Formats: sequence, structure tokens, C-alpha cells
Amino acid sequence: MGSEARVAQVNEVIRRLDAHYVFPDVAAKLAEVLQQRLAEGAYEGLEDAEFATLVTTDLQSVNGDQHLRLRHHADPVAEDGDAAMNSDAFRIEAELESFGVAEVKRLPGNVGYLDTTLLYPPELAGPAIAAAMTLLAATDALLLDVRRNRGGTPGTSALLQTYLVDEQVHYLDIYGREGHQTTQMWTLPYVPGLRFGGAKPVWVLTGPRTFSGGEDLAFSLQQQGRAKTVGEATRGGAHPREQYKVDTYLDVTVSIARSFHPETGENWEGVGVRPDLPVNAEKAFDTAYALALEHVLSLGSAGPRRVVAEEAREALERVKDVGPGRDGTV
Repeated sequence: MGSEARVAQVNEVIRRLDAHYVFPDVAAKLAEVLQQRLAEGAYEGLEDAEFATLVTTDLQSVNGDQHLRLRHHADPVAEDGDAAMNSDAFRIEAELESFGVAEVKRLPGNVGYLDTTLLYPPELAGPAIAAAMTLLAATDALLLDVRRNRGGTPGTSALLQTYLVDEQVHYLDIYGREGHQTTQMWTLPYVPGLRFGGAKPVWVLTGPRTFSGGEDLAFSLQQQGRAKTVGEATRGGAHPREQYKVDTYLDVTVSIARSFHPETGENWEGVGVRPDLPVNAEKAFDTAYALALEHVLSLGSAGPRRVVAEEAREALERVKDVGPGRDGTV
């Protein structure tokens, strides 16, 4: 692409950063980086996909914000964030991914398992999450797998967490640059279907692919003391972002806010969510499942629990030798 077009694209990225990035001082530094790289000719002679990759590297070079990305798409991009989220293409994508609910099942021993890949907006994902959590409501323990969860909307994190508590909880604050407003994130007063509730144990499975909204879930449940995290540290992206059109096939994702714990002010940006039980991500399931089965067995085996206890004993025999990591070490 000709240099005039590249100059226009870089300038549009800079304009979006200047207008929206949550840290204006960092936006100014990023503008300097991009302008210098442009002057050096770093972006000349590249295909759009290569250009997007290189600009992304430059965008993340100042403060390591992984939500800052220039993206190349095979199809024309929507105008801006709201338009993209409301597009037919996005709704079809959500449907084809089962609204981010990859797997839900009752494991032997009456342990629930929910694997999520993305937190699609509640208006799309709500019925799927309600169905999943209703199915899991009567289980004795829950494994919430976010090892493949690449992010999503804060509202869906609130929705999912509501099924795991008995009363409303103020679990996160989000400061937005626009209007300099801080939004309190609470679990909801009502959710459809049945709740798992706030008394039974929950383990959240994490790994290096867990990002953004998936990290929100892990961090919030961990900080509440509602769940134990098991696995590896997550990627470290705590900044809610928006997407803005740059050109026909290019858009830029810009962090427009920052998340933090309402009491400590801490978040997971750049460091990830640190697991309570550090094990290799591939062993997180077996480690957490074994702990869940031990809990099930502690509930006894009298009456109707006899069958469940037998299931739990047999399942525990299959997973008890998971190797290093059972005692919480890698």
C-alpha cells in the first residue's frame, strides 16, 4: 500500500488513542513511537496483515498493554464497537461458538464442570449460561474452566458470578476515561434458573491463555474468597477495551477503562491472576477434580448419597496419581 494510505492509517490509530485511551500520558508516548516508526519507513512495503502485526508490537512496547492491537480482517470491519457488537456477523459468531459455553456436564461423583471460551454479551449468552448453571445447580462442587477463555464483557462475568453467591457482592470497580466515571460491578439481584449458591466449593482452572474477561472471573472469585484458582498465571489484561475502525479491513482495539478491586485497588494487569494452587495448566483439571471428589466423599455415603459416594471413590482412584502438583506445587 502506498505511503499516503499508511500515513493516514497511522494517524487514525493515533487519533483514536488520543481520544479514548484510558491513560492519556501513555497515549502521547505511543503517538511518538508510531510517528517515529512511520518516519523511519518501518511500515512501508508491508501487506495489511504484516502492517497490523508490526503496529501491534509497537503499540504494546510502551506499557505492555495486550488490549492495544491493530487488527486486520478478511472482511470489511464495522464502523465502531457498538456497531460491531450488534452486527449479524457477531451474532452468528456467538451462535456458532455456543455463546461461549464450550462444555457443561455432571462429572462422576456429582461434580459440575463448565468450560467457557468467551463471555459474549448477556443479551446473547444469557439463556445459554442460565441453562448451564441450572443443570449444575444440584452438583456438590464446581470446576469452572477458563483456561481457554479469551475475554468478553464485564456484564457476563457479573451474570455468571451471580449463580455462585447467595447475596449481592460488590466485587470490582471499573474506571472509564470518558466522563472520568467509576462503575461499581455487583453481582445481580436476580438470575433466571437455579443457582449453584454461595456455600459449595468452586475451583477455577486457569492458564496462560486465560485473558481479560476470563481473568475477571478468576480474579473476582478469588478475591471474594469464593473460589480457589488452580493452574498457571493468566495473561494479564485488566483493561476493558473498545474497537474502532481504521480503514476498510483494519480496526484498532483501545483500552478505554481500567478494572480494580474496590478495597485494595489491585488488579491483574501485566501480572496475571496468580493461582492459589500452582500446577501445570494441563494438570489443573485432575488436581481440582481430585480435591472436589475428596469434598464429595466428606459429605458421607448414607441413604441417597451412597451411589454418589461410590462414583466419587471410583473417580478419585482414576485421578489421584496426577503427578507433581497434587500438593499445590509445580
